Amino acid sequence: MDSITISDWLIVTATLLNPLIAVQVTRFLDSRNEARARKISVFKTLISTRAYALSWTHVEALNRIDLEFGKGSKKERSVIEAWKAYHDILSNNQMSPEQWGSKRIDLLVDLLHKMAIVLDYDFDKTHIKNSSYAPRIHSETDAQQEAIRKGVVEVLSGDRELRLHVTNFPEQNLCIANQSSPFDTGFLH
Repeated sequence: MDSITISDWLIVTATLLNPLIAVQVTRFLDSRNEARARKISVFKTLISTRAYALSWTHVEALNRIDLEFGKGSKKERSVIEAWKAYHDILSNNQMSPEQWGSKRIDLLVDLLHKMAIVLDYDFDKTHIKNSSYAPRIHSETDAQQEAIRKGVVEVLSGDRELRLHVTNFPEQNLCIANQSSPFDTGFLH
């Protein structure tokens, strides 16, 4: 019987370890791909709703940034820093509405640009800022719905009266025709 050489031991070891290594590499790659897919999902939601900053999906995606970014490279940490700056402006009520609106847009564009860099999308800031489409009717509808909500709240809280103008009571015509009182018709019993 021949003696077992080092190369034989290496072949046996490689044969035994190969499936284990393959499984670990596959799990690592799957985990990395899933993390990237979650980051892309946040980015796609934010980029597609950038003209609708009040939409539920936009707000949800903003709140997922801390979960999906920041654990990796310096680029990802820059996304978190941009998110913090954007979050700060969203909570700021010290600025005039015009200043606030302009600054909010600039910080959102900066955040989306940093996310695009992390995810290898070739978007510059000008493209991000100017290429979204939002039909005018959407903003008009939002403004109308807001006015309706405010009006209903004011009426229900007693801050505004609800005016009614009655033009014709059907029982008035009956009373006049019969020359009787509305109390005689049995309507108000």
